[in-house]
Amino acid sequence: MDLPALFGAIGHIFAPWTFFMLFLGTALGIVVGAIPGLSGAMLIALTLPLTFYMDPFDAVVLLIAMYVGAISGGLITATLMRMPGTPASVMTTLDGYPMARSGQPGRALGLGITASFVGGLVSWMVLLTITQPLSILATRFGPFEYFTLIMMAMVLIASVSEGSLVKGLIAGLLGMLVSMPGVDPSSGMPRLTFGFYQLNGGLQLLPVLIGTFAVSQVIKDCMDRGGVPERQELKSSKVLMSLRDLRRNAGNMIRSSFIGTWIGILPGIGASIGSVVAYTVAKNMSDTPEKFGHGSEEGIIASEAANNATVGGALIPLIAMGIPGSVIDAILIGALTIHSIQPGPTLFLTNNDIVWGMIAAALLANILMFVLMTSSVRYISGLIYLPKSFVLPIVMMFCVIGSYALNNTMFDVWVMLVFGVIGFLMERASIPLGPFVIGFVLAPLGEEKLRSGLMMTAGDFSPIVTRPFPLAFTLMAIALLVWPIISERRRKAKARASEEG
Repeated sequence: MDLPALFGAIGHIFAPWTFFMLFLGTALGIVVGAIPGLSGAMLIALTLPLTFYMDPFDAVVLLIAMYVGAISGGLITATLMRMPGTPASVMTTLDGYPMARSGQPGRALGLGITASFVGGLVSWMVLLTITQPLSILATRFGPFEYFTLIMMAMVLIASVSEGSLVKGLIAGLLGMLVSMPGVDPSSGMPRLTFGFYQLNGGLQLLPVLIGTFAVSQVIKDCMDRGGVPERQELKSSKVLMSLRDLRRNAGNMIRSSFIGTWIGILPGIGASIGSVVAYTVAKNMSDTPEKFGHGSEEGIIASEAANNATVGGALIPLIAMGIPGSVIDAILIGALTIHSIQPGPTLFLTNNDIVWGMIAAALLANILMFVLMTSSVRYISGLIYLPKSFVLPIVMMFCVIGSYALNNTMFDVWVMLVFGVIGFLMERASIPLGPFVIGFVLAPLGEEKLRSGLMMTAGDFSPIVTRPFPLAFTLMAIALLVWPIISERRRKAKARASEEG
């Protein structure tokens, strides 16, 4: 732990312009997170082109602040309107909305905001303590270690993604397929370009991300003709938990925070899964499980502490190994790459200031998020009443500008539009977008590592099973692939036996 570097990064962030970037990113993240249909991934993807000519340190601070703010902001509309601003806040609606409807919206928001803050702090402490040791371990990884780790990550994404295992695998494989056009890294010859010279450099990350998340959501919202929900006013301005509340709920907060941090470290899972796991554990360990789903304070705290803790957890594999812990982290890798910064084990050596800037920004953004949300939650909650006819054209305009600005070519805009339709159709078919994007990001890296390993061993695959780490990662990948199938069969057999009995 390099405390002088950490304090130096904190001091750098308190420079006027950099602190403004922190404030702006956190505030925008909260606002976007509070609007159903918009997401942190969409916000960061749209902002990415604007960071091209920014100082890399300022760009990282801005994007990390957006990440923290977006995950936190989703609890506002989840609590007041039963409309989760982000997927990570779905579990919050189960208890936050009933509590708000019972006349305690301030209480419900106060529980969620404080739990979010505690979850962020716990995950930040884990980020601070284990990231550098993990990066030192990762420097000992060879090509086969990285290839099997990436393979395990992709199987893990598919096995825990929303929907069936098969659909998760299909999404991941589609992402891998989409990443194939371009120049073959070994032969240097174009492949799968279909005569389009624009594909010689492959499909760019930014148009694919904007299309998949932003444009697909615009299409979805244009087809949604649902009315504006009934306005729910805040009747209490008190949104801070008392010391008595903190003491009573401390165990649940800490436990849920560590669960969220661990889920975040696992590549590609995301905040929504962390929230579900922590909520389930809290319900199973509660003395009053019957209150869950009817306005339970424990449920709100578990959900919000966990989903915010996944932010710090997801940054750990990104910094230490260059593996995205979530969809947003995949976009952050693109942001670092734009500034010629390669995330991974050598990042502490090549760009030490950027690493500590990311860690410091995660801490300060959490503190700023807590201050902003407790002081302005009443006003933010009114943003959900903006008409779609006003919001969607603006979002679409930024989508087009962002994609065009990448290479100043309309080809990227068409790519964005095509992937917008693809993303919409995938969601209609209940095929998750997370594995698709992670597959698109990880496949080129996995191919590069596999080919490097095979060149070193003259085409010999045996190191995968003869070296300890590759063997362990391969066995874990197989177990993750087989276990959901076994569990499903056991569940069906148990249900059949109960029906016969």
